Formats: sequence, structure tokens, C-alpha cells
Amino acid sequence: MTYEEQKQLVFKGLLLLAVITIVEVVFALFAKGHISHSVTFGKDGGFGQYLYMLAMIGASLYKAYFIIFHFMHMAHEVRGLMLSVLLPTLLLVWAIIAFFQEGSSWGDRRELIKNKNEEKVEAPSAKPQGYLLPGVQYFQAQRG
Repeated sequence: MTYEEQKQLVFKGLLLLAVITIVEVVFALFAKGHISHSVTFGKDGGFGQYLYMLAMIGASLYKAYFIIFHFMHMAHEVRGLMLSVLLPTLLLVWAIIAFFQEGSSWGDRRELIKNKNEEKVEAPSAKPQGYLLPGVQYFQAQRG
């Protein structure tokens, strides 16, 4: 390939990535009801939410594939080198999922602690509890 052909290929790739990104942004704005309040399939939690999430994940994965295989020239490398780059990437995806799960669990526990701290506790009884040494007075009312 000549320099001009490679330059054209890079600009076509950038244009493709820009178009996909713009479509993602417009789709997200529609999904959340920012462009049209009557179209909110990203907030209802039903099938529309899953469709929205699937479309966003699919577009992001395609962009990642395109960048890795064309801009980083992985499409022209030997299989061993490709796997040595892609397999750790899968571990990174697993780590992100694990961190989100951990963060969600931490948030739930934090909410539980907050609710426990807001509970009203009954006043302690005036009667001492536990083992009391004989002959020791514990309260001013008992002195007398």
C-alpha cells in the first residue's frame, strides 16, 4: 500500500468511528428522553432497556474490535500475538464486571448501615445488667 492509500484508509476508519459514536450519542439521548419526552425506552426497565443496553454494548465492542484490528494492526499479526493481547483483555472485562458487582454490594451494605443508624433504640433500663459485686453501690439513688 502506498502512503496515500494508507492515509485514506485511516480517514475512512476515523469517519466510521465518528459516525458510530454520533449514532450512539443520539440513540442514548432518545433512550433517556432528552430529545423526545414520549420516547423513553432506556428508563422503563423492560425490553426497551435491554435493547438499549445491547445496542450500546454492541456498538462499543465493534469500535473496540475496529481499533484493535485495524489501527493497532492486529489483523496482520500471527495468531499467538493476537491471543497474547486479546486474552488479557478478556480478563480486564471480567475485572470490570467484578468491580461493578463489588461496588453494588458495597452500596447495598452502606444503605443497610445507614438504615440501622437511623433506627430508634429504646432507652436503657435503670437497672444494672450483668454481674454486680456485692456491697458496691452503682447509682446515686442507691446511696442514701
